[in-house]
Amino acid sequence: MAKATVAVIRTKPESVVEDVIRVCREAGMKEALDANATTILKDNITWHNLFPGVNTTPWQLEGTIRALKSEGFNDLAAVHNHTVVTLPEKGEKDLKFTPQYEAFGIPVLFNFKPEDMSWIPFSPKFKTLALHKVFPEGILIPDYFTGKNIVHLPTVKTHSYTTYTGAMKNAFGGLLNVKRHYTHTWIHETLVDLLAIGREIHSGMFAVMDGTTAGSGPGPRTVVPIDRNILLASADQVAIDSVAAGLMGFNWRDLPCIALAHEHGLGIGDPSQIRIVGDTDAAGENWHFDVGVNLATGVGRLLWHDTPLRHLQKLFFHTPLVNLFIFASELYHDRIWYRTKGRKVVQNWLSESPWGRLFDSYPG
Repeated sequence: MAKATVAVIRTKPESVVEDVIRVCREAGMKEALDANATTILKDNITWHNLFPGVNTTPWQLEGTIRALKSEGFNDLAAVHNHTVVTLPEKGEKDLKFTPQYEAFGIPVLFNFKPEDMSWIPFSPKFKTLALHKVFPEGILIPDYFTGKNIVHLPTVKTHSYTTYTGAMKNAFGGLLNVKRHYTHTWIHETLVDLLAIGREIHSGMFAVMDGTTAGSGPGPRTVVPIDRNILLASADQVAIDSVAAGLMGFNWRDLPCIALAHEHGLGIGDPSQIRIVGDTDAAGENWHFDVGVNLATGVGRLLWHDTPLRHLQKLFFHTPLVNLFIFASELYHDRIWYRTKGRKVVQNWLSESPWGRLFDSYPG
């Protein structure tokens, strides 16, 4: 079996934009994408609030745009998705994406706005593992995505439901509509299905992952931010996730989405079949990250995973009662946790971390 290539390099704030360009080139960005197609920038707004380690960084975005343009990819567009607990318009502004899009003349589209794109039926060639059960009436995808390149921009962090989150999870918001919470019981199988769909509809796929400040603990939002000074890139969404998961201290075989994707030939999960380029020794680090739960994700686990309460899903999530959980999550994360704990973490990061100071220096 041919090896996948993942570029891993160490970086610092003084050179990070140039280092993003370098990691993209070493990972084969130019060869992975179709020069004649529009390229979608799929940034990651995990939380519309500023919080280190959980969202695409402005230097990750800037460096990726500069890398694309330096290779002749000038037809670029950003696409935001909506979740029941995330406000993309606020996130784009507060996370300092807007100045980058404006500086490079990149249009911003929203997959939930009919004037930007429509959701159309799609029948994958891949025999889906979960989506046919979750959406028996048929799978819908945004029509704008077909025939275009996509560049995913995740960060290196843990996740209370999937252990880790990375390139494969970044497709979750883009390719599923606001009812994607229906899939959480089969989240790993869903991510494999979405990767297969992405490979069928996109003219090229690439991922640039930011581990300058990574996140450990009850992710994907309320993590403990830890500066790790790492960047990763690859055309193989499975391989980059496997390497990033390894850095966090997880075995790829214990992560069903990676293991299943590898088994189905959708990418390489086995590190022995992955070629590391760049700062090759960096890929051997083990950060010993932990996966935790907070109040909101703990309730989610009870309802989505293998517990007696799982059988109540349709009552809670397929009826207007879902609005109670949406309100509770927003109340807990935004109005309680962020105000009492999160803002202090952010202020410490802005003042004490070199990456926080770099963020502060970006135009807002």
